[in-house]
Amino acid sequence: MHRKRVLRFFAGLAAVLVVAWLAFVALAWRAMSQGPEAIGRFMAGVPGPAYLVMPFETLWNRTRAGTLAVGDLAPDFELPTADGGRRVRLSEFRDQRPVVLIFGSYT
Repeated sequence: MHRKRVLRFFAGLAAVLVVAWLAFVALAWRAMSQGPEAIGRFMAGVPGPAYLVMPFETLWNRTRAGTLAVGDLAPDFELPTADGGRRVRLSEFRDQRPVVLIFGSYT
């Protein structure tokens, strides 16, 4: 009888831990599906040990993958020229010449 109670206790504890982990992952998914500010706010509140059980890389890759596929047109956007003299739109170059976009970080 005592063994059944112990097994039932640990089964209940495991169920509670699984539900808590799923809720945590769902909150992380929601935060990562939003902008960088929401991700930063969420990650700042995550306690250190939680990083050990959080599937961070999987969540990041799935939520930040975007919806473009090979062959899709790039979304149109507008940026200032390097000298700041005027603004250009990506669509201005469509069907005229190739465009290379270089993204980098200088931190």
